[in-house]
Amino acid sequence: MAQTYLQLQRQIEALQRQAEKLKTQEISGVVQRIKVAIEHYGLTAEQLGFGRAKAISRKTANAGATQSSKESSAAKYSDGKGNVWSGRGPRPHWLRDALAAGSSLESFASDAQPTTSRKRKSKAPAKRVAQQYRDDSGNTWSGFGPRPRWLKDALAAGASLEQFASDGTAREQAAA
Repeated sequence: MAQTYLQLQRQIEALQRQAEKLKTQEISGVVQRIKVAIEHYGLTAEQLGFGRAKAISRKTANAGATQSSKESSAAKYSDGKGNVWSGRGPRPHWLRDALAAGSSLESFASDAQPTTSRKRKSKAPAKRVAQQYRDDSGNTWSGFGPRPRWLKDALAAGASLEQFASDGTAREQAAA
């Protein structure tokens, strides 16, 4: 026997209620597993991607006053509605939309050009001198990176780091 339209609608509604109930149960299980994983691994909101959005919104909120003075002097492109772009980085949405609509980039060129250009001085990174630490068993550590287990155990037992310093390292430390 064929079902009527009204009977099918009632079945659909019953199935939707049943699906919502199952979805709610599954969500609670997923949320519980996520909470356990967060607690187990000690995850932070920033690691999960939640802290970044807040930092961006704070940045744009705080930059309102200082950014407008910087951008007005350094803006290469503007639309006359307060939207500006310095010409660096990806094109903003307002400019991309206008270009897609047929406008030319030159029509947004601003008369205000920055008067001075900054030149960054490149500093050579300070060279770190490798220190050599050695114990009686022949274990060594360069002084870079985390301390090895043998050194951690010896320090925990009451030894000092200077006891394991090689001759050159001991002289450097004494001179400093």
